[in-house]
Amino acid sequence: MAVSVCLARQRLITNVYVDGFNLYYRALKDGPFRWLDLRKLAETLFPQDDVHRVHYFTARLHTRPDRPGQRQRQQAYLRSLATLPGVELHYGLFRSGVKRRRLAKPVPGFPAHVLVIDSEEKGTDVNLATRLLVDGFNGEYEQAAVVSNDADFAGAMRYVRDGLGLRVTLVNPDPANASPRELSDAATYVKRLWKSHLRRSQLGIICVSTPP
Repeated sequence: MAVSVCLARQRLITNVYVDGFNLYYRALKDGPFRWLDLRKLAETLFPQDDVHRVHYFTARLHTRPDRPGQRQRQQAYLRSLATLPGVELHYGLFRSGVKRRRLAKPVPGFPAHVLVIDSEEKGTDVNLATRLLVDGFNGEYEQAAVVSNDADFAGAMRYVRDGLGLRVTLVNPDPANASPRELSDAATYVKRLWKSHLRRSQLGIICVSTPP
């Protein structure tokens, strides 16, 4: 008589690397779930594993007259995240300047270029990829989870998987679009971030009426 044996998968020590702006603009902006508990989210996404650390990569916003209070709301959210066990915050920079841009539809007789104020976030992608690789080299995790839909992470993820022999799970935060092919091909496994994950992963009471 044949006997079947069901073996549970080994729990993996897991680090989660969150691309903050990608997560915000793909899954949270204009929605009801912006006060997100990243520790709870990681444990919701990986209930069969042991979440070791959650690394959150972002940049502090500048004060903008067209968005009053946005910077203060972000600071309140970052302070809340800093209280969560095992959550570490890493900051890039915003750089603003005046740039000359060509109009998409120039009007005859008028200048074809205009000067615009341009703000760029710098450092987040490099910080995340570097931390992902360094932690892998140092044996900080058995599984790395990258929460982003940015194809720029494909090279670092592929090296962790193929060069270090570690599991890399891509968490796609975009409910409407699949991940870029080069990004999903660099992962061991791809998960989707759904509203049900966000709903179950909210922070407690926050003393700010409007989310960031």
